[in-house]
Formats: sequence, structure tokens, C-alpha cells
Amino acid sequence: MKTKYLLITALVLLCISCGYQKKENTIAEVDSPEPKKEAFEFGVWTTANGKKSDEEYLKEFEKYSNGGIDEVLINTGTDPKLLERLVPLAKEKGLRVHAWIMAVNRPGDTIALQHPEWYQVSKEGKSCFDTRPYVGYYQWLCPTRKESRNHILGLVEGLAKVEGVESVHLDYIRFPDIFLPIGLLPKYNLVQDEELPEYDFCYCDVCISEFEKLHHKNPLESKNTAIDMEWKNFRLNAIKSVVDDAYKIVHDNNKILTAAVFPYPEMADHMVRQRWDKWDIDEVYPMIYHGFYNEEVDWIGYATKQGVSDVENEGIKLNTGIYIPDFKTTEDLKQAILYAKENGAKGVSFFDGNAISDEFFETIKTTKANL
Repeated sequence: MKTKYLLITALVLLCISCGYQKKENTIAEVDSPEPKKEAFEFGVWTTANGKKSDEEYLKEFEKYSNGGIDEVLINTGTDPKLLERLVPLAKEKGLRVHAWIMAVNRPGDTIALQHPEWYQVSKEGKSCFDTRPYVGYYQWLCPTRKESRNHILGLVEGLAKVEGVESVHLDYIRFPDIFLPIGLLPKYNLVQDEELPEYDFCYCDVCISEFEKLHHKNPLESKNTAIDMEWKNFRLNAIKSVVDDAYKIVHDNNKILTAAVFPYPEMADHMVRQRWDKWDIDEVYPMIYHGFYNEEVDWIGYATKQGVSDVENEGIKLNTGIYIPDFKTTEDLKQAILYAKENGAKGVSFFDGNAISDEFFETIKTTKANL
């Protein structure tokens, strides 16, 4: 009888103990803090002018900060000294700074211009050194040739060493447009229903030689280079190689790597030989300029979602690029910001800071406050 009583008592205590354990677990689960939600961020691209005074820059940066902007992507013409001057001024106004560099397209590069062989060559055999596609500032360096790619990477390193910079921000990290955005074609009186040889790059001696080593054929002898996947992939990989090397350099200097890219990877692949979902990179800023493509404002949401989906497993964050001159009303600008956020962007960036009116700054600030 005593043994039976002891057995019942033990079972009761065990049940009570399990009940307390379950209750403790439940309390622990309830009290667990939720993961911190990242703030939706706002940025602007802006081009620096070394002749402007510190006071003028403080005024400009204060305008951005008061208008809801969190970061500035500054093009200093790859001048690290000017960047060193501007970083503390921007930080004084609460802004983060990214070092924006025109990477493969290097207009007016005084060092590169001393080396005509560094420039990309079209299928027609004409060099960007003296025959420039579309516009005079299209002076594209070859991403395959050792000397030209090392020049680009050296400029990246110079910017990465500047104290206080958040990232080196690559722009024009691609080939010249084999297809222009449809909305720009009338400006150049062009029809581009197929790949045209004068806009097809790079066929320099080094690119052809390196491709032949890999694939034992010359792209100039191809019946249709537009469907030669090895030749297309060779050029995609040439850009990827520059980006991946830049990533190592920038991270060695305790910065991150970001880039302005075409709207989403398949589109970038088709238009400019750029496949940014395959890069070693921390963040991208796709230029989802809806007016360039004759699209409505909601296309910003579509392209953002496509890009976010393409990189969601790669750990790459996305900031939607918005082109201010395409907006006529504050309501459309507000909707563009919301489309970006609702479709997974980390933030938005506006091109460019000087194009934003006081009315639009008020819209940005108000929209930000209500997110």
C-alpha cells in the first residue's frame, strides 16, 4: 500500500514539474524580442564640384537631411582628396557617404587617354578612344585587358581608403548599350530591332585572343554573334571579374561594395551585358527609370520585385533608383516610393539631388514619416 502511495505521489510531482516546464517555455517564447525591423532608407546621387565652398556643401547637405535623405552617393571624378573633404561635411549633417565612380566608362580620364589600346573596340573595328557610340562621353575601357582593368581597380582602391566612406559605388560597370531604352531611341533617331555592329563591344585583340584560348573560335568569324552564348557569356564574365576583384579590395579596406545597375538582371543582360545577380557585391541600386522605357509608375514595383526575387538567396540588398525628372506630381512620387518598399527594396535613391524641388522633398519627408 505504501509503495502504491509513493508511486502515485511521484507521478503527480512529475506532471506538475512538466506543467511548470511547459509554462516556463511559453513565457520565454512570449518574451522573446522580435527581430529588429530595418528602416527604409532614402538616398540621392550627386556630382561634386571642387570649386564649391564648404559652406555651400553644408547648405546642400542640410537640405538633403531636412528633406528626409539618409545617404549621399557622391561622384568626385574619382578624386579621393575631394572625397576626404566632403565626407566630414556630410556626416556633420547626419548623412552617410558612398564614393560613386564611373568604372568602365571613363570619360576624360587623363591617364587612360595616354593609352589608346586600353579602349573597347566595336564589331566594326572602331575604338572608343576616338569613335564614341551615342555620345561624346562614352569612352569605355576594356575590362579584359590587364592594364585597363588594373587602372579601374586602382581607382576603386583609392576611394576605398578614404576614411568614413560607407561604400565604393560602381556605375557604368557594364558594356556600352547594345540596346538603348526604348524611350531614348527617338532622341538618337535610331531603330534597334537587332544587335548593330557599331554598338557591339568589345572586339579588341585581347578580348578575341582570350576568348579563342577558351573556346577555340574567333567571334568575328561567327555567322551570328547575337546568339553565340559563349561570346556573350565571356563578356558577362569579364565584367563580373572586375566586380569580384573590386569586392575583395573594398572589403580589405573595411568598406562595402555597391553598384548602380540596369533595372533587373535579365534586362541588364540583354541591354548592356550586365548580370548583376551573379556578382560578389553587397548592395545594388537598379536604375528603375520608368520614363526611359515608356512605362507607368507601377512598373517601378514590377522591376523592383523582379530584382529582389533574383538576389534573395544571394544576400544582396536592393535600393530602387528613381529618376526625378520623370515625375510630374507629388502623388506619383509618393506611389513610386511605396511601390519600391512594398516589393522588397531596402530603400530608394533619387537621381539626382539637385533635381529635387522643395515640394518633392516635402513629399519624401512626409512619406518617410508614414512608412
